[in-house]
Amino acid sequence: MVKENKPPHDTNVPPKSEETPGRRNALLKAGALQNAILTSANFSIIATDEKGIIQLFNVGAERMLGYRADEVINRTRPSDMHDPQEVRARAQVLSAELNTPIAPGFEALAFKASRGIEDIYELTYICKDGSSFPALVSITALRDDDDALIGYLLIGTDNSARKRVEQQLNEAVAAAESANRAKTDFISSMSHELRTPLNAILGFAQLVESGTPTPTPTQKRSIDQILKAGWYLLDLINEILDLALIESGALSLSSEPVSLSEVLLECRAMVEPQAQQRGIGLIFTRLEMPRYVKADRTRLKQVMINLLFNAIKYNQPGGHVTVECTLSPPQTIRISVRDTGAGLTPAQLAQLFQPFNRLGRESGAEEGTGIGLVVTQRLVHLMHGKIGVDSTPEVGSVFWVELTLTDAPQLVVQDEALATLPRTDAPLATPLQTLLYVEDNPANLELVEQIIARRSDLRMLGAADASLGIEFARVYLPAVILMDINLPGISGIEAMKILRAEPTTAHIPIIALSANAAPHDILRGTEAGFFNYITKPIRVDQLMDALDAALLFSKTARTSSAHKEPA
Repeated sequence: MVKENKPPHDTNVPPKSEETPGRRNALLKAGALQNAILTSANFSIIATDEKGIIQLFNVGAERMLGYRADEVINRTRPSDMHDPQEVRARAQVLSAELNTPIAPGFEALAFKASRGIEDIYELTYICKDGSSFPALVSITALRDDDDALIGYLLIGTDNSARKRVEQQLNEAVAAAESANRAKTDFISSMSHELRTPLNAILGFAQLVESGTPTPTPTQKRSIDQILKAGWYLLDLINEILDLALIESGALSLSSEPVSLSEVLLECRAMVEPQAQQRGIGLIFTRLEMPRYVKADRTRLKQVMINLLFNAIKYNQPGGHVTVECTLSPPQTIRISVRDTGAGLTPAQLAQLFQPFNRLGRESGAEEGTGIGLVVTQRLVHLMHGKIGVDSTPEVGSVFWVELTLTDAPQLVVQDEALATLPRTDAPLATPLQTLLYVEDNPANLELVEQIIARRSDLRMLGAADASLGIEFARVYLPAVILMDINLPGISGIEAMKILRAEPTTAHIPIIALSANAAPHDILRGTEAGFFNYITKPIRVDQLMDALDAALLFSKTARTSSAHKEPA
């Protein structure tokens, strides 16, 4: 029997009958995908050679830009279809970033891609018919197997729809901001208009109450009702104005170290008469050591006084109010105001911070607006703190505020700076010049007073609020004024404008000295008309330079004014 000789079978090589259809299908599929990409009408695909001359211009590019492929291939660069101003601007930005000259044109568009960085940017495409549209374009460098640059690939999409949405959003935001400003302006105007007749009502009612002949008991009860309603209306106007300013973002707060002991001592002095009148005991737990919080001093006092007044007002006869401070790690302190009042139910707690909601006490003996706690909550949040309440019916409530702890004002560091600061000795015949510092924070007043004490040519006057500062400026006509921005009542900017409007004080240079250190705060202060704007914490040399410049300006202004006076 003869065996048939067969060639050995190679197991690694698949039979032709099994290989060819699969490869053919894969190639066909890849070709179909490439064709679908190149003929897509939704994307412009442009490929160039290494010099930036267009070599491929797909259907999407033809549709978007209006050119036929044969009109641009081997003739045009992609940058010729872009807004030339944008191309020049891009070249300037790259030149500044890299400190090297970059020519406008395709070189500017392809610069990053040529260095292996895929670049995505917004630009304006210019169509064949002269029309234009915004596009989002990615550009990638193309390289061969030897890593040699052979061209660039630009893939673009029409960005018109997103731009329209952005514009609509921007317009909506601008409209909302305009509406907020209009609302704030309206409420401020209404506040002024309401105060004018209210001033007459309260003023004449008080005159009748204290006049002669003495009012009869019936008249006295009527006058009491007028005064009671008038003072209530004034509180309502003030709180609505505060809330409107907060909600519109127009209320500016400072953020600086504030002594808790000082604030609580001042608050106690303010609420003690009301507590004594109602027979409510006040207990302020002593701090074991000085503590400072990051806050706006004026607004922190407003928060604490509101909580204390509520604790006194809604307490039971013979009750007491306890204020205590406890550390809340890692870097906060909790200030608690505990009362022995009727307490709040869970349903009342859920409605606590709603405007005009007095939790069913509208018909009670105690008057209120239902806005105070809302304003208090907003102010605490603006100072980056937390506020809350724990309450048990028939036992009482604890309202608490948590604020961030901070270091004490750097008076010791400033003293070291002062020790190296040379005294300025004025000639004996030179009269002292007056510097007025308007500031409600005693620590800041003390610091600047120490700094000014090193100068023999200046004496300092201090004013704790803008109204007093304006009066001092009118009477003493200081050579220079330092002005805090966030002051109780009238702000530093408003006070500066009042002094600028008066001929006798208009020439006085006013330097802002504020903890509002954000760039927009400084720009706002400069645009408002301050001679200079210095941020806290104070740098002694910076303050000295600013004072010297202001004093020179003041002297020049006085000399110029004297020369203009008739002989």
